[in-house]
Amino acid sequence: MFEYKIVKIEFKKISGKPKEDYREVIKSHAEQGWRFVQIFSPDFATSGTAVGSYYELIFERPLQQ
Repeated sequence: MFEYKIVKIEFKKISGKPKEDYREVIKSHAEQGWRFVQIFSPDFATSGTAVGSYYELIFERPLQQ
């Protein structure tokens, strides 16, 4: 069994660049035992632009009992 964690990374309004480097977020979570599963932009289809306004990163790790 696994536990899951979703981390939201928003883009800066003016530059359109992420406020955080997703690679550093992945590395930081890996050091805590999390396995990176997926990155996606849930509002991509509804944002009206070629990119969404944020990413969501999904992590998993074995459930600690």
